[in-house]
Amino acid sequence: MSEPAERLESPRPIPHFVGGRLHPGHGGREGDVFDPATGAVTGRVALAGADEVGAAVAAAQRAFRPWAETSPLRRARVMFRFRELVERDQERLAAIVTSEHGKTIPDARGEVQRGLEVVEFATGVPQLLKGEYTEQVATGIDAWSVRQPLGVCVGITPFNFPVMVPMWMFPMAIACGNAFVLKPSERDPSASLALAELLREAGLPDGVFNVIQGDRTAVDALLAHPDVQAVSFVGSTAVARHVFATGAAAGKRVQALGGAKNHLVVMPDADLDQAADALVGAAYGSAGERCMAVSVAVAVGDAADPLVERLAPRVRALKVGDGRDPEVEMGPVITAEHRAKILSYLDDGLAAGARLAVDGRGLRVKGREGGFFLGGSLFDQVTPGMRVYREEIFGPVLCVVRVPDLAGAVELVSGHEYGNGASIFTRDGRAAREFAHRVQAGMVGVNVPIPVPMAFHSFGGWKRSLFGDHHAHGPEAIRFYTRLKAVTQRWPTSGGGPAFSMPTPS
Repeated sequence: MSEPAERLESPRPIPHFVGGRLHPGHGGREGDVFDPATGAVTGRVALAGADEVGAAVAAAQRAFRPWAETSPLRRARVMFRFRELVERDQERLAAIVTSEHGKTIPDARGEVQRGLEVVEFATGVPQLLKGEYTEQVATGIDAWSVRQPLGVCVGITPFNFPVMVPMWMFPMAIACGNAFVLKPSERDPSASLALAELLREAGLPDGVFNVIQGDRTAVDALLAHPDVQAVSFVGSTAVARHVFATGAAAGKRVQALGGAKNHLVVMPDADLDQAADALVGAAYGSAGERCMAVSVAVAVGDAADPLVERLAPRVRALKVGDGRDPEVEMGPVITAEHRAKILSYLDDGLAAGARLAVDGRGLRVKGREGGFFLGGSLFDQVTPGMRVYREEIFGPVLCVVRVPDLAGAVELVSGHEYGNGASIFTRDGRAAREFAHRVQAGMVGVNVPIPVPMAFHSFGGWKRSLFGDHHAHGPEAIRFYTRLKAVTQRWPTSGGGPAFSMPTPS
C-alpha cells in the first residue's frame, strides 16, 4: 500500500481562472473537496454566483473577436504546443485526478491520453474548417460556403472524467475560433486549473479559456447569460434535460449528454472467459463511475450459468484500495453520499428478488478506513421491472439479465430508455451484424466492451442519453462549434433593371 495522502493543516483554496489569472471567489460560498481514499477534506472550492459568472463570460467575450480573426493555422499551432505540454505533464495530471476522484493512476493516465487524442484531432482544424466552392453556379456568379465560430461557448462537465471530458470540448471549440468558459464538477475541480495553466503556457491569449467553479447556481447563470452562444454538457439525464430545455429556450445551441445503462450481450458461442474478463473490466473499472461502464450483462440461453460462474470469483478477487497503490484495480467512489446511494440500490435489488451473487457492501480497506470504498457487487436473476435494471447506479454493480435468444437480447437493449452504448460478444458474424444493425444505441461494440469512438469519429448516445442533434468531438464538434455561411457573388458589368421573380440559374 502506498503512503497515506499528505494531510494539510488547512484545506487549500481552489479558485476560478478568468482572463488569464487565478481569481479567488468573492461570493462567500465554498464547497468541500475530498480525497476519496481517505475521506479527508483537502480543498475548499469557490462556488460562483451570477456576478462571477458574468465576469468570466465578459472576459471570454472580449477575447473572442481577436481570437476568431486569428488564422486557423495559428490557432492550430497553439493546440500543437498544448498537446506537447499535456504529454509532458501526463503523470502530474493523472495524480491530480486520482487525488480528487479516486480512480487508479493507470486509469487516470488513460483518461489523459483519450483527451490528448481530441487535441491531436483539433490540430488539423485548418483542413477541417475548409468550406465548399462552386464556380459559375450561374452566368458570372460564384458560390461558396464557410464555417465561422459562434462566440462564447460553455462546457459543463462531470466528476468522473475531470480531464478527458473537458478536453472533448474546449480544444475543438477553441481551434474553431471560439472563446470558452469551463464549469467543471465542484467535486474534483483542480484538474481544470492545471489545464488552464498549460493553455496559457502554450500561448493561448488571455480570456480565450476561462474556468468558473461552482454548482447549479453557476450553471443556471451560464444558461441565462445572453452572451453565451453554445453549451456542451455531460452528466445525469435529469440535469441534461434541464440544461437542454433551459439553454434552448434562451436561443442557445445545446448538446447535453445524459445517463446510460450500457448492456453487454453474451451469446452461447462466445469465449466465456474472454467475455467475463471484459465484463469485469468494463463494469468495475473506475468503480463503475463511467458513462460507458457496462452495468448489465445480458446472458443469452445456455451462456447464463457458466457466465455467472466465471464472473463471481473474478469480482470477489478485485483488488480494491487507494488508487495510488500500483497493485489496486479499483479505487473508492467519489463521495460518502454517492456511496450511500449505491448501497440503497443494493438493498432495493435484494428486496425486489434479485440474487446478490457477490456482495461488496462490507468492504473495509486497512489504513483507509475513512475512505469511500465499496467492493464489487454482482446481481443475478435481475428482471427488467427492477429498479436496479431501470436506473443508472453509477457504481461497482453489475446486473445479469437472462434472455432466451438474440431477438430477446435486441428487444431488451432497445427497449431501455437509455441508448448510450451496447456490445455483443460472439463468434457468429451474422449475429454480430444483426445486433449492430438493429440495436437502438448510439455506440455499438462487437467483442469490444466499451465502444468509445476515437477522436476522429464522434461520441454520443440515443434516446434519453443525448439531448440535442450533435454528438461530441470528431466531425460533429466542427459542426457544433461553428455555423455555416453561404456566399453568392457576382460582379456585374452593367445594370439590367430590377428583377421581381425568384432568382434561378441561367
